[in-house]
Formats: sequence, structure tokens, C-alpha cells
Amino acid sequence: MSIMGAQWGDEGKGKLVDIFGDKFDITARCAGGSNAGHSVVVAGKKYAFHLMPSGILHPGNVAFIGNGVVLHIPSLFKEMDNLTKQGIQYEGRIKLSNRAHLLFDIHQQVDGLQEESKAKGGNQIGTTKRGIGPAYAAKASRVGLRVGDLAHFDSFEKKYRTLVDSYKQTYPDLKTNTEEELAKYKEYYKQIKPMIVDGVSYINNAIKNGKKVMIEGANATMLDIDFGTYPFVTSSNASIGGACTGLGIAPTKIQAVIGITKAYVTRVGAGPFPTELNNEIGEKMRSIGHEFGVTTGRPRRCGWLDIVALRYVCTINDFTYLNLTKLDVLSTLKEIKIATSYSVNGKKLTEGYPSTLDDLEKVTVEYETYPGWLSDISTARKMSDLPPKAVAIVNRIEELVEVPIKWIGVGPGREDMVTR
Repeated sequence: MSIMGAQWGDEGKGKLVDIFGDKFDITARCAGGSNAGHSVVVAGKKYAFHLMPSGILHPGNVAFIGNGVVLHIPSLFKEMDNLTKQGIQYEGRIKLSNRAHLLFDIHQQVDGLQEESKAKGGNQIGTTKRGIGPAYAAKASRVGLRVGDLAHFDSFEKKYRTLVDSYKQTYPDLKTNTEEELAKYKEYYKQIKPMIVDGVSYINNAIKNGKKVMIEGANATMLDIDFGTYPFVTSSNASIGGACTGLGIAPTKIQAVIGITKAYVTRVGAGPFPTELNNEIGEKMRSIGHEFGVTTGRPRRCGWLDIVALRYVCTINDFTYLNLTKLDVLSTLKEIKIATSYSVNGKKLTEGYPSTLDDLEKVTVEYETYPGWLSDISTARKMSDLPPKAVAIVNRIEELVEVPIKWIGVGPGREDMVTR
């Protein structure tokens, strides 16, 4: 089973992964890096993850970081330290694919410098500056280094020096101590060696032997490098295709695909956002929903639910079910809107999603308006517990996207979920 984001990220994937965690043997990350932020609330205690799959909170669940992830080892160690401080025993339950590319501190520096350069021209993307883009660029340019390379350290050292030298030619002001970094990675390898596996064999053998595997997506389809609002996207395939290439499994092995969407929309960083609310309603959503990035702390932009984008994402991923999250955030609104269609230059968009910024800038959004229910729904656990006005909106969303909504989030906690 795969759990994928259906908007611009931050939809609440970690919560559903955590709820299902005790029913699966392995939770696998297939894409992204420490730019992802998944938060889980259990018994009032908040856990924040970036590289680590959220299933790690369950004692019988193995956290697997696949080849599609770019791995910053210091960030991994930091998360492991946090788990220890919070009393989570993880020994023997973290596995790293030998084909996962390494993300170095120098990639993070390059990311920051690139953003500064783009900002001068007014083209800043709004990345997390975690080095994700430069690490994937090195991978695509065939100059990256992988986890498995650490086993051949003489060769690793030469490749690393070549990588640093190439960056310094472009960015002469880079501050790095190559000798110190190499010494660190020699020690890092000793610590992660017991975790390293042949990722393709590991995950496919697990499936063959009847193990239950849950794939935890990072970012979301509207940030996918191919299908998102390019160039304001992430650097990996954050849709269902990334689950296959990021783990080395065939599409036929994925038995269900769950899409996660908020009852409204948020976006972090720059980029088009047709239903954005730059008013007191948007501010209210941000305040009530605690809409600040898990990774960066940046305030998220907020807007009405966008059915045009959601239908497009459902087409790409062929979701089996949807999880509609944070419905409770809308509980104090007198009116609730849903964006049902776009027009570009006066012509109604009948399918797909605009592929260029030029078209997106010309979009006119058409809405349906519904009365709010104006009552607390946080204790609801079944559909009959929800106010009729809330049920009507849920049913209308389901009708418009033609995908069953099986779970509805009504609060931050593990238990705050309506199941249909």
C-alpha cells in the first residue's frame, strides 16, 4: 500500500501512516530527503520526522529508506537521537538502501547560494535549503555518491574530492573542509554499516515472503518534478511512479494507493496558488490549523480546496481511497468554498491542469459555496457524528473527484479520525 500527498505537501500523510503502522511490517520512504516534514501526535505528544518513516513509532515496524531518497547522514543521526530521547527503541529497525544517494553539507550550501542568485532575478523557488535539488542534480549528472560507495572508501574519497572541486569552480566562496568531511564519513560508515542492505533485494524479498509493506510518500504530486507546477516543484517524483523507481518494485506489487488531501489547501514557498486566500480567512486557517512548516517553520499559504488540481492528481495516481484531513479547521467558518473549475482566457478548462506558469497566471477560478456547520467536530468518529452540513461537503468532494473518501481527519491526534 502506498500513501501519497494529493496537494502541495503537508496534507497529513504521517498521521495515516502512524495509524496503520502496527498493521505493517515495513514502512518505506521512496523519494525526497530531509526537506519532508511529517508530524504525528500520540497521546498529546508530538513527534516530528524528516527522513525517518513515521512507522518507526511502532515496535514491530522496520523503517526502510529506499534508493529514491537523498540521504543526509547527520540529519538521520539527529532523528535517531531524538527517538532515543523520546524513549523509542529503534535498534535493528532502520534499513538503508545501498543505492540511496548521499546528500552532503556542501549540497546545502549550494542550495542556499542558488536561491540567493535566483532571488536577485525575482525567480526564487522557495526551497527548504536542505540541499535536495543539488543532490538530485548530482545524481542526474552522474557525479553523485551513493551509500554503497562508502564500502570502497579510497574510491569514495576520489569521487568526493572531484565533486567538491567542481562546485568550487562554480561557487568559489564555498566554505568546506574536505579533509574533515572525509574523516567524518569514514566514521559515519562504521555507524551505518549494519543498516545498509541491497535495497532491491530487501524490499522484494520482504514482499515475496508475505511481509506487509507501506510506502510513505514525501512532498506531493503538485510538487512532482514532472507533474507539478514546474519550476516551483521539488526535485523528485512525488507521485505514484516515484514509489516504484524509488524502491525498485514493480507497479503490480502496489495493491492500494491512498491519497491525502486537506479540506482546504496549503502551500509553502513560492509558486502559483489559484485558490489562495490573502485575507482574514486565510489567516484564520493558518492559525487554527497551525500551518507552519515542520522542516523550516515557515508560515504556509492557505486557500480553498481546489478540485481541479485534485482531479488531476487523482488521474495521475489512480487513488483507491482518499483521506480528507483537517476538516475541523473549517468548523468556525460561516461559508466554505470549493473551487470546481478554471477558465483560461475565458475558455473553461475541461480536463487536465495548466502546464505553464503563463496559463496559470491567467486562470479564473469558479467556486461552489456552502454554509458552514459552526460546531466542534473533534469528537466525531463515524459519519453520523458529523453535522449534516459537513457531511454534505464531504459527499460533494467525493462526487466531484470520483474517489471514495474513507477517512476524515477531525483533529491532530492519532485517534481523531472518522472512518467510513
